[in-house]
Amino acid sequence: MNSSNARLGVRLFFVYLLLYGGFVLINAFAPSQMEATPIAGLNLAILYGFGLIIGALVLSLVYGALCSNEDATDDSSSSTGADA
Repeated sequence: MNSSNARLGVRLFFVYLLLYGGFVLINAFAPSQMEATPIAGLNLAILYGFGLIIGALVLSLVYGALCSNEDATDDSSSSTGADA
């Protein structure tokens, strides 16, 4: 149970690491691209930054949902085994 949660956490961490790495690479090698204003006058740096924050929140909700589903199935299987 715990090892599968840890593996899931590491996978989601690497997803976020790729997203954040893209942000850092754009800032390092093409900083003028971050000045572009694609939506409502907000520059790409602001949009990407808020995207990272929202992405972290979504990944944490996914992790929480998947881990609680695992715990629920583990609890129900262990309780049925204890009743027998």
